[in-house]
Amino acid sequence: MKTQPVRAKKHLGQHFLNDLNIAEKIAKTLSLEGYEHILEIGPGTGVLTQFLLQYPQSLKALDVDAESIAYLKTHFILEHRELLQDTSRFEVVEADFLKVDLTKLFGKKQFAVCGNFPYNISSQIVFRTIENRQWIPEFSGMFQKEVAQRICAQPGSKTYGILSVLTQAYYQTTYLFTVPPNVFSPPPKVDSGVLQLQRKEDYHLDCDEKLFFRIVKAAFNLRRKTLRNSLKSFQLSDNLKKDAIFGQRPEQLSVAQFVSLTKSIENDDI
Repeated sequence: MKTQPVRAKKHLGQHFLNDLNIAEKIAKTLSLEGYEHILEIGPGTGVLTQFLLQYPQSLKALDVDAESIAYLKTHFILEHRELLQDTSRFEVVEADFLKVDLTKLFGKKQFAVCGNFPYNISSQIVFRTIENRQWIPEFSGMFQKEVAQRICAQPGSKTYGILSVLTQAYYQTTYLFTVPPNVFSPPPKVDSGVLQLQRKEDYHLDCDEKLFFRIVKAAFNLRRKTLRNSLKSFQLSDNLKKDAIFGQRPEQLSVAQFVSLTKSIENDDI
């Protein structure tokens, strides 16, 4: 077995993908339409990076692991120099996706996000993508299977929750395929899942979006209760609380119904 060139670090949630066929398959989930730049999160040893470099888009590989950064800047670049004849197309960046100013990476231009995402911050990566949705028309990559399924879950499902609603409010979500643990080093204890998010043509909601976020989070924080009880902090009028929607639980509502609910609360006359 080939020795892993970079040590996987548990505190960073690293599980390095070793299967080139799966890496290529993940790279092919990108449509490459509507953007000239790609941001790879958590490139590790560059298994996915080498396939993303085959596209005409510029690529920035972003990682917080100094050891991975050092490997990519030396051994990886030497090994794949035939793909890097135009060195301006590729940059290795040591930074945290959750903290970095994304507008400084591509100068307020559209870019896709792709990666074998660190499992311990994968949900946070999606939330950060939603926050920066005006710059990110497409997003694809690998999560724990459970998280990927939760993002794509439909109303009525036990896994349908905050992550599902907020993601689906702005993106079309598609669960693509499952990846077994044995293709990673070290192997995770669970299956992984690859998904694709494509930003909706109109990704502006017909309501107060900050209020929408607050309502969705408040509703699912007490997901076993009806909306009449979980949304008490919004001081709803008695008249509004008579609406049949308040007798439902949050997992029963579609994104469109949450938008409608937000508009009703926004216009509530106490």
